[in-house]
Formats: sequence, structure tokens, C-alpha cells
Amino acid sequence: MPSKLRPPIGRIAFRTAGTAVTLAASLCFSMFFADEAYAFKIFGIKIFGDDETEVTVIDPVRYTVTFDTDGSDKDLADSLDRTSLLVNDEKKPVSGDLGVVIKARDDRDRLIATLYENARYGGIVTVTIAGQNLDALPPNPSFDRSTPVPVSVRIDPGPLFTIGDVTLEGDAARLDPGAYDLRPGGPAGSLVVLKAGSKIIDDLKAEGRPLVHLTKREVVADHETNTIDVVIAAEAGPVAPLGPIAVKGARKVDEAFIRRYSRLQPGQQYSPEQLRKAGERLRALGVFSSVNIEEADKLSSDGALPLGIVVSEGKHRYFGFGANWSSIDGVGLQGYWGHRNLFGQAESLRLEGAVTGLGQGNLIDDLDYSAGITFVKPGAFFPSATLEASLKGTTLTTDSYDANSIAGKVALAYEISDHDTVSGGLSLTYDDIDDAFGNNRYLTFGVPISYIRDTRDNKLNPTEGYYASVNAIPSYEITGSTIFSSFEGSVSGYYGIGAEDRVVLAARLSAGTLLGAGDLKAIPATRRFYAGGGGSVRGYAYQEVSPYNDNDDATGGRSYALGSFEARVSITEKIGIVPFLDIGSVSTANFPDFSDLRMGAGVGLRYMTPFGPLRLDVAMPLDRYDGGSQYGIYAGIGQSF
Repeated sequence: MPSKLRPPIGRIAFRTAGTAVTLAASLCFSMFFADEAYAFKIFGIKIFGDDETEVTVIDPVRYTVTFDTDGSDKDLADSLDRTSLLVNDEKKPVSGDLGVVIKARDDRDRLIATLYENARYGGIVTVTIAGQNLDALPPNPSFDRSTPVPVSVRIDPGPLFTIGDVTLEGDAARLDPGAYDLRPGGPAGSLVVLKAGSKIIDDLKAEGRPLVHLTKREVVADHETNTIDVVIAAEAGPVAPLGPIAVKGARKVDEAFIRRYSRLQPGQQYSPEQLRKAGERLRALGVFSSVNIEEADKLSSDGALPLGIVVSEGKHRYFGFGANWSSIDGVGLQGYWGHRNLFGQAESLRLEGAVTGLGQGNLIDDLDYSAGITFVKPGAFFPSATLEASLKGTTLTTDSYDANSIAGKVALAYEISDHDTVSGGLSLTYDDIDDAFGNNRYLTFGVPISYIRDTRDNKLNPTEGYYASVNAIPSYEITGSTIFSSFEGSVSGYYGIGAEDRVVLAARLSAGTLLGAGDLKAIPATRRFYAGGGGSVRGYAYQEVSPYNDNDDATGGRSYALGSFEARVSITEKIGIVPFLDIGSVSTANFPDFSDLRMGAGVGLRYMTPFGPLRLDVAMPLDRYDGGSQYGIYAGIGQSF
């Protein structure tokens, strides 16, 4: 967590303080062209135009459908209705009279499969077209087209089946059927049996046996007892190490680097989990549009399993821009350029810059600027290490201070495990600051150290797991010969309720302290603690939660404590609401004394997209400062934490 608790980049924030309103927005957009049709989209939502050209149907025939589920329970009836393409495509014509028959036959198969998924093995699906049974129609039927062709679907779901006898054979005989939800008297849906077979394969492969396959999967329904007997047999094959690893499809990315960074080595025991992680690791580099790890269908002569890493490289160079507007700060412009494969081993270089305050009648000297260059080298020194070096310059004007800063940093991060990462580095920062203590200049050397443990199931929309971090920056301010250190810790946890996690309870606790430097003035304002805004206590303005001096100027503090609590409730598959409460305190003492405890509460709206939820939060301060913010509105991509 940054010491200033700045709202994360990419969020949109609305803030009111008296009558002032601030609006910032960052948009990603793309245009799609197909012949003469085109479409404009923002966040994947079509604003105007057509997504694709209209499909022309030869010899179009229209139909109407009567759909009768014969008294099925509501959940089953809804499932059957969703499955039926005859129902869902009723407004779309088919090609020719035979097209009606083909669609009806396909629909019947889909509906029977749905009955099996719901453990209805005695169900009957009857389909008639123009009054004739589907199975009695001639090979080349002809229907009256003066009106839409009438199609009737009637479903008798039959009784609910349960599991009867379960037999595991071959190399699966030593496994416990109960571990695969195959229990006598238990649910007998076809997906239960299919998932059991897949999990048996996965579990046997996890023993280091790459050639596992099912030799038998039988389901026999007993219509007298309404049970199904299940027989599953598997052949596991031998335990095998990995053999030679070939790389295919690489053009500008070094093949040896791909092998090394995958962390797959000939001779190590075969593990499906390690193969999955290797694929994820390579995809995360950002240089490949696709990554597949192919396993040979047989072992080599020495008993090892050959592998192939098949990659397709994406575009290595990229650029972008953004804009924002504020009634307080005017227009802001941002731009960036990057290269994802600078020297052939997925090294990335990114140049970025921004300017704010345009259009407010400001002089050039009054504008805020930022510019930076960042270099990242994955697999530096060790396959699990990442080197990052950056140089950034900023001019920043806030309600608490004005700062001109230049910061350089070099850090090395090392992945201890799939969940644990440690990092350490060196930093040097020059600050020229006007704040509650007047104008002061600082040159600060730091040694940033951090540890992160991340067990979340999804980075943008977690439903389980937790994220914990501990950060320390021992520092020496050179001009004042001042030694001080900052220590921060944070933990976020997530707990889903219900089979589909329709409600997720989320909480975050964080705290920090600054030790050393007897005088607060000796510590740069950019390193002191403030709270308020989208990244901490919503409802308050950015940096509004702070200790104040006798002149009512925010000084920042030596310590802070924050808590955020949310209930993320899914209303539909796309829409969710999130009531929340944020609590925070910033103190001049070395440890939080909670003498000024501030709380903000509100509700948020979530719209789910393939790349994460779009977020809109509205919050009010429960203990407003005199003349302070009345409410806050925050938007962005991903959950608030």
C-alpha cells in the first residue's frame, strides 16, 4: 500500500467538497469492421453499429413452437427452456423444410441430455412437426409455408433417479467412490458421472502417470427401482519423468528462455499441475497471444514423456492514450508507449507521461506533469526472479501539499511459491515540497522490502482466499541526516456463500507506522500517511483524513489504521450490489491512537464483464469535516479490494 493511500490507477473518482465537483475518466475503446458494417465499443459494450454482417439464410422457413414440460418442477422447466434452441431461436428462420426437421432432432437430443443431467433417465421427449411425429416424417418432408410451420414439443420428465451400485475397476479400484460423489442413494445426474470420470483421471495423473485413460464408463438404469448402476474402469500406466521439451511457434522470443521460464525440466516427475502453472506463467509474460503445452501420446524409448510448448506471439509494441476532465483541475492528458520483448527474452520497456490542469487559465508553470520509464526483466538471475528498474518525475498539487519529485528505484522480486513473493531493492527520491511546514527539500535513500501472500481465486473478482502484504522501507534523508522507517501491513479476505457464491463477504484490514525522525517536518510529505478517497475511506476527499495543525492545514501522520467491509451480492449473472462500510484513522503518534476515527458508508453497483467487474460506488462520510466532502462517487475496473 502506498504511504499516501492514493486511489489505484484506472479508477474513476467523483468528489464534492462544498460546491466543487471533480470528474475523471479513462476509456478503452476498439472499433470492429466487417465488410461495410462497423461497430464502436467501450468496455466491450456496443455503442452503435453492427457487430457482424447479417447471415443470409437460403430458402428461409419460419416456424412456431409449443413447449410443454408436463408439470416439471420450476428449476427443471427453466433448464429445459434454456436448453431448447427451437424456443430460443423461434424468431430466426431455418433453411428449407429439412432445416426444421434437423433443428427439431438436434433439440430433442439436447433436451434428453438435459433430462439426464437432472437425473431423469425415464423421461420422454415427443416432437411433432405440422401434426406428424418427428420419427414418422419422410426423408424429404414438405410443409405448408403459407403460415409458420407448427412445431410441438412435449416433455414427460419421468421419475427422479438416484445412484445404486458403484463399481470402480482396474487402476481405479483402489479409489474411494465417495470421493467422487458416487454414493448409493446420492444424486445421479449424468454430469456427476462425467465429472467423476474426469476427476479419477486427474487424480491418477497427479501420481505422475501421464498415460491415464478410462477403459470403461457404463451407466445402467433400473426403471423398477429408479436407480442407476455405475461402472468406471481406468488404466493408469507407468509413473514417468518429463522427456525432451520442444518449443514451437516462437519467432522473436528466445526458445531457450521459454524453456527456462516455464520451469519445466527433463527428468523431473510428470505433474499436470506443474504443466498448468507453466502455461499460466508464460501467458502472464504478455508476449504470447496463446500458449499450449502438448503431451505426447506415448512414452519415449527411455520411459520419459516428450512435451511441446506451442506458442503464438502477439504484437510486441503497443501504445495508448487517455484523457480526463475536472472542474477543479481542468483537462488532463496521458499517453504511453511500450515494448514487450525488447531483447528477445520478454523484457518490457514502458514510457509514459501525463499533464493535468489544461484549460483552467493556468500558466504553464502551474500545470502538473508526470513522466516515467520502467524496465522489467522476467527470469533475471533465476527463473523465479523478476528485475524492475524505474525512473519517474512528477509535479503534484493536492489539498495537502505541492510536490516536485524525481524517484529512481531498482528492485528484485522472487517467487518463493505459487502464492508467496518477496522483493527487495534500492530507491533514491528527490522532493521539493510546499506543505503545512513551508517549503522544504529532501533527498531520501530507501531500501524497500516486501512480502506478499496471495491465495485469491480471482485477482479482479475474488470469491475465496486472501491477500496479505507486509512492506518496510528503512530510509535515510540525506540533507537533514534523518533516519526513519515506514512499516505497513494489509490483509484482505473473501468468503463466498452458497453453491454459486451469490453472496461474497469481503473485508480488509491495514495499518502502518513511521518510526524515527523526532520532527514530522523532517519526513517528506510524500512519505507521511493520509487517508480518504477510493483507496481507503470512501465518502471523504482524497487525503482529507489527516491530522491538522492550528491553521487547519493537513500535516499527514505517522500512523494509520483502516478497515473496509463489503457484502457483494449478485442480483443476476451480470448485475450485483455491494453495501459497504469503511473506517479509518490517521494519527501523529507512532501507533494509531484512534483519536480521530472517521467512517464512510455507501452502496455500489457491479456489472460483470469478461475482464472483470465494472464498479460504481457512492459513499457518504458519517462524521463529516466542517466544510469537507458531502459524498463521493468512485468507479473503475475490478472490485475495490
